[in-house]
Amino acid sequence: MRSPRVAAPSVRTVEVSDPRDLLAHLPADDPVAWVREGEGMVGWGRFARVDLGTGPQRFVRAQTALADVAARLGSDGEVGLPGSGLVAFASFTFDERSPGSVLVVPRVVLGRRQGRAWLTTVGDADVPPELALRALPAPGRVRYARGGADEVRWVEAVDEAVREIKDGQLDKVVLARDVRVWSQEPLDTRVLARRLAERFSSCFTFVCDGLVGATPELLLRLEAGRIESIVLAGSAPRGADAASDQRLGQALLASSKDRQEHELAVASVRDVLAGRCVQLSVDHTPRLLRLANVAHLASTAHGTLTDDRHVLDLVAALHPTAAVCGTPRAAALERIRALEGMDRGRYSGPVGWFDADGDGEWGIALRCAQVHGNRARLFAGAGIVDGSLPEAELEETRLKLRAMQSALDGR
Repeated sequence: MRSPRVAAPSVRTVEVSDPRDLLAHLPADDPVAWVREGEGMVGWGRFARVDLGTGPQRFVRAQTALADVAARLGSDGEVGLPGSGLVAFASFTFDERSPGSVLVVPRVVLGRRQGRAWLTTVGDADVPPELALRALPAPGRVRYARGGADEVRWVEAVDEAVREIKDGQLDKVVLARDVRVWSQEPLDTRVLARRLAERFSSCFTFVCDGLVGATPELLLRLEAGRIESIVLAGSAPRGADAASDQRLGQALLASSKDRQEHELAVASVRDVLAGRCVQLSVDHTPRLLRLANVAHLASTAHGTLTDDRHVLDLVAALHPTAAVCGTPRAAALERIRALEGMDRGRYSGPVGWFDADGDGEWGIALRCAQVHGNRARLFAGAGIVDGSLPEAELEETRLKLRAMQSALDGR
C-alpha cells in the first residue's frame, strides 16, 4: 500500500481585513516587528533562526539563508505589496568582529501598507482565529547602572578623540556608551515597542531577537530597483515651547560643527551609492527632523540602480556609515575599538527585513535596547568632530538615552 503523500511546507499569503494597530496583534512567541506610522509588519513564531557569524560574509550568509528557505518551500498567493510573501528579519552587529548577527524567518507575518493588509504563514503555522493580545505585563520598577565605561571615562575618551582629530588623524569619530538596566519583572519587548511607537511614530520601531528600538534613520530602502536613504547627523534638544523650539532648531541649522558632522555622514552614503545608481539625487542642504525629544539634521538620497542588486549587498557597502562610525571609516573604527571600552553588539548595526527577491528596508539600530530576561543594555552615541565639547556630547547621549528610558519607565 502506497503511503499517503505529504505536502511540502509552503508560504501562503492572503489579504485580510485592516488590523489597524499592528503591534496590538503581536503574541509573545518570538516576536519581530518593523513598523512606522502604523504601516509595516509584525511576525511571530520561528520557522528558522540563523546565527550569521562574524566577518564581512555575514551579509552573504543572510542572503543564502533565506534563499535556502525559499528553495524548500512552495508559494501560494500574492498580494503584490512590499513585504508580502516570504520575508526575513535580521539585525547585524556594528563591528564585523563581534558575534551576534542573526536572521529570523517568522512562521507568521501580519502586514499593513497603503490601506491594505495581508497575512503570510510559513510551513504549518497555526494562526489563532482571534488575533488580539491580552494585557501586556509592565516591566515593574527598573534601576539603572553604568555600562562599559562611566561618564567620567567617556568624557575623557571624547577629549582624547578631539585631540586626535585636531592632530589630523581623522575627521570624525562616533563614540557610544551603554547603560545597564535591571527590572523586577521580565522585560517584554512588545511593551517597549508599543510605547516607542506611540511616542516616536515617525521612527521605525523594530523588534528582532531581543533587540528593540525606534530608529529615525533609514539606511536603505530598495523596491523594484529604486533606492532611498535618509541620513541623520547633528542633533539638538527640543524646546520647552514653540518659540524656544524654533530658536534651537535654527541654531542647529546654523551650527558649523553640526553641519560639518552632517556633511561627512552624507558624503559617506553618497560615495557608496553614486557608483551603483544611474541617477542619484541628494538634498543640497539638510532639513530639520523633529522627534519627540530631539531634533536632527536630515538629508534624503533617491536613486535608480544601474543593475539588479540585493538590498544586503548595498547595506554591506554602506555599513558602517559616518553617522555611526566616522571618517575615514577604517581610522574611526580603530579608534572606536580603542576608546569606547565596550562591545556595541547590535547597537548602531543594520536592522530590517528583506524578501526572496532581494528587496527590503533597513535602518540603523539607534535608540535601542538589547533585552535578556529582566536585564537590558541601552545605548547612545555622539559624533565627535573638531570643535566638539566633551560635556556637551555627554549631554547629547543623555538626551538620546531618554527615549528608551521613557519606554522602560512608562513615561
